[in-house]
Amino acid sequence: MAHETILLVDDEPHIIELARLYLQQEGFQIASAADGIQALAEVERSAPDLIVLDLMLPRLDGWEVCRRIRATSDLPILMLTARDDDIDKIVGLELGADDYLTKPFNPRELVARVKAILRRTGPRQAAHDAKPLRVGNLMIDPSRRVVTVDERPVNLRAKEFDLLLALVENREIVLSREKLLDLVWGFDFYGQTRTVDVHVAHLRHKLAGMTPQIETVWGVGYKLTAA
Repeated sequence: MAHETILLVDDEPHIIELARLYLQQEGFQIASAADGIQALAEVERSAPDLIVLDLMLPRLDGWEVCRRIRATSDLPILMLTARDDDIDKIVGLELGADDYLTKPFNPRELVARVKAILRRTGPRQAAHDAKPLRVGNLMIDPSRRVVTVDERPVNLRAKEFDLLLALVENREIVLSREKLLDLVWGFDFYGQTRTVDVHVAHLRHKLAGMTPQIETVWGVGYKLTAA
């Protein structure tokens, strides 16, 4: 049985209660909040293992809640929205959401998504035995989630780190955008490959001065090449 705590954030009580019912049946502990301000307070109070976050919230919307959480934490985030616009999905992923579910949703699918996110985020965070990897003047330590260039620490967001690690682990191999979505975000987010381009641009900016290069293979994807 699961024992993780899930924070449900939605201003519609029936959504909270439906999700609570199905998640509690799977053994999850449940906390809840009805607006963005309450959500941030509850993150501090209950230290959840995952947050199910509606986008359209009173007082503080879900995008801003996600942005503030990502500034300090790798807490897994499953976003909910009543809209199915591609731009919503892209913005959500760029802000650091781990998955995306459109209302109305099947509660069994919600449970499956929650379990999938927890499965794929847990092992990497617990990779205590992983050894540091060096390519030129770049060092990435998977166990401590530390990156340096010429011994200078580089501050990366969670998905930026995971994207860099995927490229380093597969250096000199061309990875399609779809493959990178699968490796880093853990699912095939068809049509949303632009978020990979945005994260690569962030990496290139933050890792200025590193000797390995993230090369664009036009029409295919990216690869990390040694100097």
